[in-house]
Amino acid sequence: MTDLVNGGMAAATRKQPIQQPVPQQPSELDQLPDRDPEETAEWGASLDAVTRAAGPHRASYLMRRTLERAETAGLGLPPLLETDYVNTIPTAAEPSFPGDEDMERRITAWNRWNAAAMVTRGSRDGLGGHIATFASAAWLYETGFQHFFRGKEADGSGDQLYIQGHASPGIYARAFLDGRLTEAHLDNFRREAGGSGLPSYPHPRRLPWLWEFPTVSMGLGPISAIYQARFNRYLANRGIKDTAGSHVWAFLGDGEMDEPESTAALALAGREGLDNLTFVINCNLQRLDGPVRANFKIVQELEAQFRAAGWNVVKALWGSAWDELLALDTSGALLRRLREVPDAQFQTYATRDAGYIRDHFFGADAELTRLGQGLTDAKLAECFHTSRAGHEPRKVYAAYRAAMEHKGAPTVVLAQTVKGYTLGPGFESRNANHQMKKLSGKEFRAMRDLLELPIPDSALDDKLVPYVHPGADSPEVRYLQDRRAALGGPAPARKVHPVALPEPSAKPFETLAKGSGTQEIATTMAFVRLVKDLMRDKETGRRWVPIVPDEARTFGMESLFPTAGIYSPLGQTYDPVDRDQLLYYKEAANGQILNEGITEAGSMADFTAAATSYATHGEPMIPFYIFYSMFGWQRTADQMWALADQLGRGFLIGATAGRTTMTGEGLQHADGHSHLIASTNPAAVAYDPAFAYEVGAIVRDGLRRMYGPDAEDVFYYLTVYNETKVQPPMPTGEGVEEGILKGLYRYKSAELTDEGAPRIQLLASGTAIHWALEAQKLLADDWGVAADVWSATSWSELRRDALSCDAAQLNGEDRVPYVTRALAGAPGPVLAVSDWMRTVPDQISQWVEQDWYSLGTDGFGLSDTREAARRHFGVDAPAIVVTTLNRLARRGEVKPTAAKEAAERYGI
Repeated sequence: MTDLVNGGMAAATRKQPIQQPVPQQPSELDQLPDRDPEETAEWGASLDAVTRAAGPHRASYLMRRTLERAETAGLGLPPLLETDYVNTIPTAAEPSFPGDEDMERRITAWNRWNAAAMVTRGSRDGLGGHIATFASAAWLYETGFQHFFRGKEADGSGDQLYIQGHASPGIYARAFLDGRLTEAHLDNFRREAGGSGLPSYPHPRRLPWLWEFPTVSMGLGPISAIYQARFNRYLANRGIKDTAGSHVWAFLGDGEMDEPESTAALALAGREGLDNLTFVINCNLQRLDGPVRANFKIVQELEAQFRAAGWNVVKALWGSAWDELLALDTSGALLRRLREVPDAQFQTYATRDAGYIRDHFFGADAELTRLGQGLTDAKLAECFHTSRAGHEPRKVYAAYRAAMEHKGAPTVVLAQTVKGYTLGPGFESRNANHQMKKLSGKEFRAMRDLLELPIPDSALDDKLVPYVHPGADSPEVRYLQDRRAALGGPAPARKVHPVALPEPSAKPFETLAKGSGTQEIATTMAFVRLVKDLMRDKETGRRWVPIVPDEARTFGMESLFPTAGIYSPLGQTYDPVDRDQLLYYKEAANGQILNEGITEAGSMADFTAAATSYATHGEPMIPFYIFYSMFGWQRTADQMWALADQLGRGFLIGATAGRTTMTGEGLQHADGHSHLIASTNPAAVAYDPAFAYEVGAIVRDGLRRMYGPDAEDVFYYLTVYNETKVQPPMPTGEGVEEGILKGLYRYKSAELTDEGAPRIQLLASGTAIHWALEAQKLLADDWGVAADVWSATSWSELRRDALSCDAAQLNGEDRVPYVTRALAGAPGPVLAVSDWMRTVPDQISQWVEQDWYSLGTDGFGLSDTREAARRHFGVDAPAIVVTTLNRLARRGEVKPTAAKEAAERYGI
């Protein structure tokens, strides 16, 4: 028999008869035949015996150890989701520390001081900043910088570091120590208007040589890190770059894990075995303004969550001062107490004296009281106030090494710290410390003494606390720089090695320019056909990264399945149900399509990793992410801002666009505003093309702007439609392509040539061009009105050009906005119409010299036919006619009753 059975029977005496187990609810195990019922009964009786003789705590202990042993042995049991509230790696099993611990302590002390000084100096001018986060996490970063994080001077990729946003002062302080920043830089923290300041958080667009990833919009860092690690594998599996030397590190806060994006992709990382990924969660048990889990335990919750998702979990909770306490716990009473005390109470212990700790922690039962009696007040204060594993480099190193050595799954390090550590009792473990922006002179002197920094009192007499530096040739700086050289250069760092892609063949674009003949196709399909052809290009075809959050067939992408393949690191381990069909569902380890399932957030994270590969790996990739337009900017606009901040490049495709083209789906699917949201993002180049040839011209220009010799840090947003129409050939008139790219050109002049006829200029974007063309004919045939129809491919680009001209005019330049020049001399008023809310075209109204009016789809969407929906919103051809007549009547150019007569005639 096993030790569990023998131990239990010995404890209860073997003469007792074996009790039959208490009947339980049936489980899936009950469905299996029991080949030895007597042995099964003995196991159950043994557990009962242990419980009676040694108590339920001992029985629980034995069961936990047995389950851990079964898990280690690889038995097919569900994993144990929680372990004891102690370090995963006991002190006796810690590897030897490879560095000079005293030297690294001094380096960390300099960084702590300068981070606090920088924020304090800025706060005196009202700029703010955060001190407590880095104070708690300093060793989590420093141990990584000294021993793990690989720089980019080896293979060009190095490790990818997602730094917790509020810890940025500490990273600036380290860059100051190693000579990459000066005192002047530190004094420009949060002073960016002059162009040489340090951004408050990791913002690559503001400091592109240092930061790689924007992380302060909490929750985006975790999901982005997961998809970055996955994209690294994607590049390797597709043979584009060997990324085996790259490891992704994401530094997160325990409070940040409440964000849904933080845990949204944990299962993906576990499922795909991303052992190139490590999360380091700084568990200081505090959110921004209070405990993370006041009545519960965040570490245990996170452990269960990550283990259930298939992650390796390493807990680094207690510092070495706890070794004595844990060694004295022969009954398990201390372990039980550690498991049951809620986080908010632990925060209280960190601020109270030894007497309080004795009464409230050790007074829980007699065994704990006896244990506490053998400890001095000083020992209790050390353990409960500051002794956390996250503040000891040896324990952090052991956790990181375990993470790097673990294969087959990602690792999360749950490192417990004290928020505000070393900043003094006024900061440490205080609920308000996130809002505390500066230290007093007295607190700086106490901090100096604690950190043992050689700063004389005379240097602290000034109102402005000084930055301190041991000297460029000091042992500390030489040690730091030597360690970074050994690991591949400075970190964090962002380096771009410009790689211009050759222009693809002109043939795919020429095909779209010819039109579709008599065939009706949607602009969505036109785009997919274009990309399918571009993916065949010998030079650049393999660099396209198609991304779709499920429903690829909705967007006509199934034709890509057999040729490009859907990426899966496992390949295809099953026979697809549609294998006998031409367009079957094909997965492959080198598949090109990222078909993400129902996750727009995951798809955007994918897109960002691909869109920034030109910088992260020196490999420009061309991602296009196609999605229901309603579920892009509305649902994941925050990630699109992060994409802009990270200087990403690629094509976002809002399909089934507009308020009225998605028949039958109703309110939540009806997008009439994504172009308005897109216009708020300075890096987004947004277009609403009406025809296939416009799509071709825009994509071709986008490839030039984003991947040519003078690449720009922009990304494109194109809206395409699922409404099938005959696609006309590209007009041959002068300035058509320029107009497409700038945002406006005359598509069809008025057919009515009577010089005395009233005139109107109809500006339309996207699918609205077809309503405008129908209205043009009705106006001519039924009312004798001549209408020119203009294709407005981009309202927002017209606006940006106009704003640029306004700014130039203030500087004395004589520049006229393109929209003003394009419409100059065009007779009659202007009527703009689109499938978007009126604010979208109204963006350009102030630069149009003619009388301006617009029609749009303001309000909630609804389910109905396209015709009924357009009549409801008043944007269909008859509505355009009625509005035109109304505007012309106001000018005295048609009879006053014309609009009313038209409304009656068309049933409006």
